[in-house]
Amino acid sequence: MGNLFESAGLSKSAPTPLADLLRPQSLSEVVGQDHLLAPDAPIGRMVDQGRLSSMILWGPPGVGKTTIARLLAQHTDLHFELLSAVFSGVADLRKIFDAAKSRRETGKGTLLFVDEIHRFNRAQQDGFLPFVEQGIVTLVGATTENPSFELNGALLSRCSVLVLKRLDEAAMLLLLQRAGKQASKSLPLDDDAKLTLCAMADGDGRYLLNLTEEVLALVSDEILDPAGLAKLVQKRAAHYDRNKEQHYNLISALHKSVRGSDPDAALYWLARMLDGGEDPLFLGRRMVRMASEDIGHADPSALQTTLAAVETYRLLGSPEGELALAQACVHLACAPKSNAVYAAFKAAMASAKQSGSLSPPKHILNAPTKLMKQQGYGDGYAYDHDQRDGFSGQEYFPDEMPSQQFYFPVDRGFERGVAERLAKWRELRKISHE
Repeated sequence: MGNLFESAGLSKSAPTPLADLLRPQSLSEVVGQDHLLAPDAPIGRMVDQGRLSSMILWGPPGVGKTTIARLLAQHTDLHFELLSAVFSGVADLRKIFDAAKSRRETGKGTLLFVDEIHRFNRAQQDGFLPFVEQGIVTLVGATTENPSFELNGALLSRCSVLVLKRLDEAAMLLLLQRAGKQASKSLPLDDDAKLTLCAMADGDGRYLLNLTEEVLALVSDEILDPAGLAKLVQKRAAHYDRNKEQHYNLISALHKSVRGSDPDAALYWLARMLDGGEDPLFLGRRMVRMASEDIGHADPSALQTTLAAVETYRLLGSPEGELALAQACVHLACAPKSNAVYAAFKAAMASAKQSGSLSPPKHILNAPTKLMKQQGYGDGYAYDHDQRDGFSGQEYFPDEMPSQQFYFPVDRGFERGVAERLAKWRELRKISHE
């Protein structure tokens, strides 16, 4: 083992990272996950009963997934095997399963912890099934991605999915307190700077301890305020993946904040996505959809404003063009809301598919040829501009189909006046048919 350390440029006395020094020695020391680890919580009950089932630990980085797996093996007297899906393949799995079979014959069980389990492809995931079903291994998989999208349904059906939370401020402050005790010195931060350090770590306990170690190494007697801390260490990059669940979660939050007429929340989610590196034109396209789907005819200018914002961004680029997107976002959130056109179009599409190939009534068909005139095309058509109130009251649905109402304008914004006109026209149409 000494040669291994030396070949890596290390010695047995090489410094141990603070995150490793503070790694919990029991489940009770794990912070921020009481909803899973408390005596009456899912994992707590399993440990108390000495009966561990296979599970998937789903949560953001640095919240204790690996630590919990190690402690589960310790508390249930299982042999612990760690495997990273990033660096392992079928040959590695085969060796582990063969060893687990042999171990089982001696009465010793195996807890197989697979980090980043979503990195295994579907065929590799299927390879776990017989060994999990036969109890040769108890599988504990860790993933930062939504298991519903990334893991096989067959594997999920054999595992409990347990969701770990990002560490809140209280959990982070507890880690800072432990770090100070481990270092046998007070952290050189005032209270506001400690809160700032927690915010910089963005719910990642491992990153928080790495930052803390950096502060302890660089600062001696000076007590830092938030400004001094910001000069010394870097904020953790926000957890955001443009192609994964976080992308869909945040765009859903933006859309629903606009629909719920909350411009402040809408701006927050817009800023979160831009800060995470989202394509601003994707956000522009999504807001165009909001303008049609959620504002519609209650404020026809919303669509024009949003399209203008997208064109402005194309002209100016980032960061100047992002202000136009913010303006459109606020316009949409503050506009009166109506999905009446959206609902009407869906109803009209359903009716069109059901009614088939019915022809328009002949009186609204043009008759450019003599034969078409003989067939009655255009007979009886009333030119609306020549009628009183500019309205003829004629029917425009197929003769075989009764008139339908798909569009029900709301009593908000521009549609309030539309509703009044339509009501008047319906009454005039009814009179003209009597």
